[in-house]
Amino acid sequence: MPFAAIDIGSNTFRLLIAEPAPENSLTPWKIIHYTHRIVRLGEGLHHHGRLSDAGMTRAMQAFDEFSDFLAMYRVPANRTLALATAAMREAKNGMAFRHRVADETGIHIHIIEGEKEAAMSLAGSCAVLPENTRADMLLFDIGGGSTEFIRARHALSRDAISRKLGVVRLIEAHLNSDPPSAADYQAMKDATLDHLREVAQGWQDKLPPRHLVGTAGTVTTLAATELDLYPYDADIINNHVIQKASFLALRDRLLSMSHAERQAIRTIEQGRSDLIIAGLAIVEAVMDFWDYKEMIVVDAGLLEGAWLEISQSK
Repeated sequence: MPFAAIDIGSNTFRLLIAEPAPENSLTPWKIIHYTHRIVRLGEGLHHHGRLSDAGMTRAMQAFDEFSDFLAMYRVPANRTLALATAAMREAKNGMAFRHRVADETGIHIHIIEGEKEAAMSLAGSCAVLPENTRADMLLFDIGGGSTEFIRARHALSRDAISRKLGVVRLIEAHLNSDPPSAADYQAMKDATLDHLREVAQGWQDKLPPRHLVGTAGTVTTLAATELDLYPYDADIINNHVIQKASFLALRDRLLSMSHAERQAIRTIEQGRSDLIIAGLAIVEAVMDFWDYKEMIVVDAGLLEGAWLEISQSK
């Protein structure tokens, strides 16, 4: 019988149904079914402090579909772990929405704090990273409403910090023109740098780890676009290295385009063409602030960490 994990992000909902893989496999899971939906549950949250009616309607549609998949593959509730992050934990009506989802779909959601989110992102990412990278790395997980920064050695967390820095927040606050103006983009970078200073202040020592590792949809979309990888293949994305010079060329290309032109790029999923601008600003700020010359990309994080937790608890 398989296990299932659901990552309920501020922007994207993801479902993984998998069974434990044989020994010596590339990953600990053998995927039976994977799907995701761009929902933007956190849309408008930083303005009103509540989940919007439109966001909840989109979310319920995704939950209904996920519930159907769980039934199709016969995954019971006690072998399913559904985790909600920034949007639901910050929203005044987050708990009420959690109860509604349980009542209407049977999916029981755990709303987790940022530190737990960071720890599970680390576990999921380390499952696909080689030992030399796990030995000393800074993992950052860009979400719609928050970004987690984890320093780790040999897959063990040294410190984990979650900040209210996300691509949905940034575009709602600072993206005012199409194509993006230099001022808009700089405002996103400046906002990110404010958060990075706080992250660095939280470190007992100020030394950045040797490797920079990025995860989540923003980073994997950048990697796929750099490679012109279509259809998408997670095995190719995992451990792909984006050099800073290549990143800057991609940045310049995307910033010169209109929203419609970016959306026409086959590697940029519908609903990401504005968010990718905020993602560029976050990645560039991180590379600049700690003087990284390259970024390792992984397509594994919170979702896979949640799957590992539920599958290893039985």
